[in-house]
Amino acid sequence: MSETTPNTITQGDCIRVFARRTKWTPTDDLAFYDEPPLYDLPDLPVHISVTFTWDVERGALLMASWAMTGKEILLGGPALSCYVDDFVPGRYIKQGVSFTSRGCPKHCPWCLVPSREGPIREIPIHPGHIVQDNNLLACSREHIEAVFDMLRKQKQAIKFSGGLDCDYLSAWNVDLLKTIKVGELWVSCDTESALRKLDKARDMLWDFPTEKKRCYVLGGFEQEHPDNFEARCEAVYEKGFLPFAQLYQPPDCWVNYTPQWKALARKWSRPAIYRSTVGT
Repeated sequence: MSETTPNTITQGDCIRVFARRTKWTPTDDLAFYDEPPLYDLPDLPVHISVTFTWDVERGALLMASWAMTGKEILLGGPALSCYVDDFVPGRYIKQGVSFTSRGCPKHCPWCLVPSREGPIREIPIHPGHIVQDNNLLACSREHIEAVFDMLRKQKQAIKFSGGLDCDYLSAWNVDLLKTIKVGELWVSCDTESALRKLDKARDMLWDFPTEKKRCYVLGGFEQEHPDNFEARCEAVYEKGFLPFAQLYQPPDCWVNYTPQWKALARKWSRPAIYRSTVGT
């Protein structure tokens, strides 16, 4: 399937309404984030997508509002455990992003993917330069090599925003990475014990510059102390990765973190800030 031109959706698709605007949501003319506009819309069904559980109520309000248009309305999304194995580029996530698999074989206690999406499943590969798979490296070698065949055809630098799992990272994966134009390599360090696994990624990815090596760092899980979180961020940085803080949010509520936690999250998600302070 050829890559869809940005900001266009083919007829016969759908109007999409999102409960929250993020950097990943689409920006085409049939993507909305609020009540129906006053101008006429195409005769298409309306899909209301809710990503976060704390937006479920807003999703229901949007559904009631859009129902007044007389159009067919569907309410779904990750927050409502509505997942499908197919992937349509540009429909529920912005153009350029591609999912080539669903699910994950692991069962990390802070992650909702296994309970919502189930075990890992390979799906048809669509063009894109941002790979958002939950665990691409857990897929078969045949599938991964096919993904890289697609990535070599992309004009933009490739970003592995979904992450490269250190547990599955192998020498042949690194060889494949050297065949494409890499923009960002993302790994994770969600616990103190994961620092040892990060050593493996550091040694295997040593010839990629620090600017391209990013690391998600989970904070606040199981009442973690802020000092322990910051120490982990500093260790990640010292190992040659740029940390990106993510404060844990449980599936059933929204945690309003303390000012100390918020300050740490801001600091450790902005390289310009922590590079000016670490080691000084």
